[in-house]
Amino acid sequence: MADIVSIDPRTGETVEVVAQETTTDQVDRLCAAAVAAAPALDALGRAGRAALLRALADALEGRREDVVAVADRESALGTTRLNGELTRTCYQLRLFAEVLDEGSYVEATIDHAGDTPMGPRPDLRRMLVAIGPVAVFGASNFPLAFSVPGVDTASALAAGCPVVVKAHGSHPATSQLVFEILEAAARKAGAPEGTLGLVHGLQAGADLVAHPAIRAVGFTGSVNGGRALLQIIEQRPDPVPFFGELSSLNPVVVTPQAAAERGTTIGTELVGSFTLGGGQFCTKPGLAFVPAGPEGDALVDAMAEAVRGAGDPVLLNEGIAASYGRISGRLADAPGVEVLARGPEPEGAGFQVAPLLLATSAAELPDEVTEECFGPVSVVARYDGERELFSALEAMPSSLTATLLRGEGETELPLAVSEQLRPLAGRLVYDAYPTGVAVSWAQHHGGPWPSTNSQHTSVGTSAIRRFLRPVTWQGAPQEVLPAELTDDYQGIPRRIDGVLQLPR
Repeated sequence: MADIVSIDPRTGETVEVVAQETTTDQVDRLCAAAVAAAPALDALGRAGRAALLRALADALEGRREDVVAVADRESALGTTRLNGELTRTCYQLRLFAEVLDEGSYVEATIDHAGDTPMGPRPDLRRMLVAIGPVAVFGASNFPLAFSVPGVDTASALAAGCPVVVKAHGSHPATSQLVFEILEAAARKAGAPEGTLGLVHGLQAGADLVAHPAIRAVGFTGSVNGGRALLQIIEQRPDPVPFFGELSSLNPVVVTPQAAAERGTTIGTELVGSFTLGGGQFCTKPGLAFVPAGPEGDALVDAMAEAVRGAGDPVLLNEGIAASYGRISGRLADAPGVEVLARGPEPEGAGFQVAPLLLATSAAELPDEVTEECFGPVSVVARYDGERELFSALEAMPSSLTATLLRGEGETELPLAVSEQLRPLAGRLVYDAYPTGVAVSWAQHHGGPWPSTNSQHTSVGTSAIRRFLRPVTWQGAPQEVLPAELTDDYQGIPRRIDGVLQLPR
C-alpha cells in the first residue's frame, strides 16, 4: 500500500505520513457499514439528525485551534482565512439543523381520495426521502467548508444519508483530524456506526464511486476529474446521480458610467477579488470587460498597480502550481494578448507563484481567454461600445457567476446586460464581487455546463435536495406512513388537497 503523505506547500517538503492508501477491501467494508447505518440514521428522525449536526459543529468549535493549525500548515491559506472557513463550516452544519427543524424540504403533499373531472382519485401522499449512502469528494481549495465536514457532508447527513468521504490529497492530515473529531461526536450523539467514513487515495476514490452501495456522488474539482468519475458511474450496472461543481470563468462587466464614477476603486477591488486565496476560488473573476477610453484606462492602471504589489501567493499543491504556470503562460502567448502587469517573482522553495494581469480586445477575443485558469491571473478585455460588448458576451462559457458593476442610478445598459448574462450563470452579482458565496436559504451555487452538470446548488439550504428522492404512498394505512404524512401531523408546512397549510 502506498503512503498518504502531507506536504507543506510553503516549502514543498513532505512533513508526515498520514495514512496508508485505502484498499478495495477497506472501501467495501466502509460502504457496507454505510448501508447498515442508513435505516438507523433515518430512524433518528429530523429532530435526531438536527441534534447530530449541532453536535458535529460543537465538536469542531471545541478543537478550533488544532484544526486551523493543521489546515494552515497543509494549505498555506492563513489562519485568518481558515478561522473564517471553520466558522462557515460550523454555520452550515447548524443551518441544516434549522432546515430539519423547519421541515418544508420534505415537500409533504397529501391528496385525499375523492372525485375529480377525470374520475375517482385514490388517496395519495408524497414526500422526499433519503437516497442512501453518499460519496463526497473533498475539494483542494476549501479544506473545511468543501471537505470532510463541508456542505456536501452536512446536507447529505441532514437528508438522512450516511457519508463516505474521499479525502483530498492536498490536505490529508486535516481530513483525518476532522474526520476523527466528527466520528467521535457522531458516536456520542447516538448516530449509528457507519454514519461517516473516510478513504484516502485515487484508487480508493474510484472504488468508492463504483461501489453498489453508493447512491449519489458529490464532487468539487476540475472538469477532467469530474469526467473521470462520470465515466466510472456510466460503467456501473446502475448509474447514480453525480453532482459536480467543475469549472467557471465568472465574467465581470464594468459599464462606462461605473468606470467614470469609481474606476480606480473598481480596479483595486477586482485585483483583490481575483487574487483572494491565491486565485483559487471557483468564483474567481477570470475575465473583466472594461470600456475603452480614459476612464477605462484609469481602471486598468489601478489594476496593474495592485497586481505589482500583490506579493507571491502560495498555491495549494505542486500540480496546481504547475498547471497555473502552464495555462497562464499559454494565455499570455495567445494572439492579441499582452501582459499588463506581473507580481514579483517568487523566491521561496514551495509552490509560490506570481500574480498576472493580461489584456486583450473584446472585438477579437481569443478562445484561450474564455477558459478557466486556477490561480491569481485575470484578463481585461477592452470594449468600444455596446455592440462590441454584446458580441463578446455571446462567446462566454456558462459560469457559476456573472457580475455587473454599474453607475449610480444606471438602468438601461444593466438591464440589457442582465438579460444576456442570465442564461449563462447561476448567480448574477451586482455592484459587488463574486468571490463571496453566502450560506443562506436563497443562495444558488451552480450553473450550466461546464460550471456544473446539475441544476442543483452545492451551497445553501436547497443543497439537501440532491440527496433526496420522491416517494408516493397510495391508499396507505396510517401506521405505515412517515409521521409527516399522517393525518394528525401539524409540525411542518404541508400541501393538502392543493392548499398550503402552515404548522399550528
